[in-house]
Amino acid sequence: MEPKTEKEKMIAGEYYLSGDAVLIKERRRAKLLLHRLNVTEYRMTKKAREIIQELIPNAGFNLYIEPPFHCDYGYNITCGDNVYFNVNCVVLDSAPVVIGSNVFFAPNVQVYTATHPLDAELRKTHENALPITIGDDCWIGGNTVICPGVTIGKGSVIGAGSVVTKDIPDNSLAVGNPAKVIRKLNV
Repeated sequence: MEPKTEKEKMIAGEYYLSGDAVLIKERRRAKLLLHRLNVTEYRMTKKAREIIQELIPNAGFNLYIEPPFHCDYGYNITCGDNVYFNVNCVVLDSAPVVIGSNVFFAPNVQVYTATHPLDAELRKTHENALPITIGDDCWIGGNTVICPGVTIGKGSVIGAGSVVTKDIPDNSLAVGNPAKVIRKLNV
């Protein structure tokens, strides 16, 4: 069995070298597409939709992004239908980010799969990432931070300014830092 590439390690949540030539090239590609989206187009045009499709090829019907938008790779983001990102959203997609259908992100939402070793020596050379999943029919309030490894259940609402550090069950309203479920929804 051949050893895993740094990209395979990254996607699997293992420690990897972010300075790997392949990963650098893929981040550079994403940045060039983001520049075109965020600077050249800056509004939803046919050309902007083509850029988004190239950047995030695993998206369903009607992915809408209000620039500026930022991500590391794009190809690790999977979206269902009717996903909306308002202005200034960030998705650090070193690990898979799976977003259901009919999910709405308010301005300044930050989705972080990237994490780092607690050991200072290992942190100098390696990092890792943990996947994030957001179920169908969620609304993520403005200035929310979603931390590595979190799952947000379908039908949930995350209040503005929340920091989601743990899984949120289906049909829940969660708010605060750290985000806590304050009540069930739609039951």
